[in-house]
Amino acid sequence: MSKQSRKMRAGDRVGPHQQHNWDWRAASNFIAGGAGGGLLAFAAFASLWGVDVRALLVAGMALIGTGLTCVWFEIGKPWRALNVYRHLATSWMTREAAVAPFVFGSGVLALATGQSLFVLLTGVFGACFVYAQARILAADKGIPAWRHPRCMPLIAATGFAEGASLLAVAAPFVIPQVAGQIAVATGVLVLLLARVLLWRNYLAGLRTDGAPEGSLRALSSINGRFLTYGNLLPAILLLVGVLGAPLAGAALAIAGLAAVAGGWLFKYTLVRRAAFTQGFALPHLPVRGRGTSGPAVKPGWGGA
Repeated sequence: MSKQSRKMRAGDRVGPHQQHNWDWRAASNFIAGGAGGGLLAFAAFASLWGVDVRALLVAGMALIGTGLTCVWFEIGKPWRALNVYRHLATSWMTREAAVAPFVFGSGVLALATGQSLFVLLTGVFGACFVYAQARILAADKGIPAWRHPRCMPLIAATGFAEGASLLAVAAPFVIPQVAGQIAVATGVLVLLLARVLLWRNYLAGLRTDGAPEGSLRALSSINGRFLTYGNLLPAILLLVGVLGAPLAGAALAIAGLAAVAGGWLFKYTLVRRAAFTQGFALPHLPVRGRGTSGPAVKPGWGGA
């Protein structure tokens, strides 16, 4: 083995590695669960104006159920999933799992009784589900792209933006009033703007504070598509809907689907492609004997 080969392999051992414990099934939980929780929250909000939200409640619970089922299939021994309920005081994954029965319980009661109280409770629990998911990633300190303090608000905002966007998709069918559709489009526009600002702030934070080069490459690779097709294009179509142009209902639906697809692209990339471990790091390079220590050493890191 050559000296260069030995050096490269040593560098590979100490540098960041892409995690493979959470695969596409774990990513699907954040993708479907976040959108479902956001949809339940905005369905409850829409119910205050007399909108029939039964189909939206079913769709939101189905999305959350799909995400949790994907995680369940990821576990080698599925019935060990019940162990997740043992750490309520310390684990956000446990808190996410603990919220789920309340989501489904209140949702079923809302569908069975039609009582507005249960509809509102379903929305509250859906919002709690989105928040818990955002805290799960933030609590994983081994992945710099997840633990960055600007990641959690971005994940939460993305879930709510997706939920509002799904409401926009359904608006032409469940909200016949033009004023109601305009209100939905305006709300989605505000959330998309917030998502863009948080996204840019998150990328800037990673580059300023430093992050594994693999994480920066993965996130930078979707930057153009995410901003253009996941946010700008939906915003233009939503403005068409707000202005009441012909085919405004179709514009709302397409805008909502594009905004949801953008959020799902971001979350899949974050959970799967940008999830690099910390790797070896020294806060400063020590020196033996006389002299001064050198700068910090973080092989495989970019940014700062």
